Amino acid sequence: MNNPLAVSPNLSKGRLFEENHEITTKRTPFERDRDRIIHSSSFRKLKHKTQVFIESDSDYYRTRLTHSLEVAQISRSLCRAMHLNEDLGEVVALAHDLGHPPFGHNGEKSLNECMNDFGGFNHNDQTLRVITKIEKRHPNFDGLNLTWESLEGIVKHNGTIIKDTPFHIKNYNNSFDLELNLNPHLESQIAAIADDIAYNNHDVEDAIRAKLIDIKSLKEIDYFNNLIKKVNKKFPNIDENLLTYQMLRLSISEMINDIISNSLINIDKNQINTINDVKNHEGFLINMSHKMKNECSDIRSFLFDNVYNHKRLLKKRQDSEKIIFKLFKFFEKNFNQLPEDWLLKIKFEDKNRIICDYISGMTDRYASKLYKKIYE
Repeated sequence: MNNPLAVSPNLSKGRLFEENHEITTKRTPFERDRDRIIHSSSFRKLKHKTQVFIESDSDYYRTRLTHSLEVAQISRSLCRAMHLNEDLGEVVALAHDLGHPPFGHNGEKSLNECMNDFGGFNHNDQTLRVITKIEKRHPNFDGLNLTWESLEGIVKHNGTIIKDTPFHIKNYNNSFDLELNLNPHLESQIAAIADDIAYNNHDVEDAIRAKLIDIKSLKEIDYFNNLIKKVNKKFPNIDENLLTYQMLRLSISEMINDIISNSLINIDKNQINTINDVKNHEGFLINMSHKMKNECSDIRSFLFDNVYNHKRLLKKRQDSEKIIFKLFKFFEKNFNQLPEDWLLKIKFEDKNRIICDYISGMTDRYASKLYKKIYE
């Protein structure tokens, strides 16, 4: 890895809490960070958290866990192609959704409303809270004690944070300055765009499986229609399921190739020679061409109209918001019903934030079962 824009583990700013065993294995600090995320309980629970389709609907739909693994794979491929640090790109990708509550963005919306007067809630802020406070793996400190570079990349993978800084990011930044006003490293930018590639393609596959859309309706989008023609030309009698897989395989490859070529042009055109140049550039350098951005915008519009806002999903989403809201209100009135280890946190945390942390860490199935136990 000779690229001067790649983050070197040997030049890491280290961890907030010093650890004396970094040299006991041949793993780099970023490999160690990746392993800590994979072994965390929060990562395991992503298995039963909604991506788009409520987890209980089928065993075949993607969950937050499978989505995170797919984002990590795409991130790693992009980093390798651009001679950047694959391990760091993987760390950011694997961790980027750890703060998601049950039921995806609808659960987030409901929790944010409940916490409106107590600092609010958003999943990116909660991700940092999970990996720096809620996870407990060491007797001397809370959290996973990830390196500065991993934390910076995770917190800023969606861009700089200049105003309206969420409460935990703001507080944590006072202890370990993550340079919120500067761009993150290229590996973080890659993890962010890998997320876009993943959901633009995999949500299509899941929606076809759910019979909300079909190959015929996808032909309304020029981008997919052209890919379908390519596949049909090569395999004239291809089965429709295989057609879907081949089309999406081609799509992901085209997006990845577009990002690589366009990002390299950006780096060259803006004379980006050092990591400091990356940080101080006016925006992200890793992005798609104008044409591919328009293609992805068409895909997103199609998904919003035909999938995300489909009446079958809207009903379940409304039900999931109700579950989160009523669980929160129950524990507000019955705080002593929380598990004993959560009750002990009252010495250090606000009551509402404890409830929020507890609910946000639930899986879909646990939240549903608890709701039924309490109210039904």
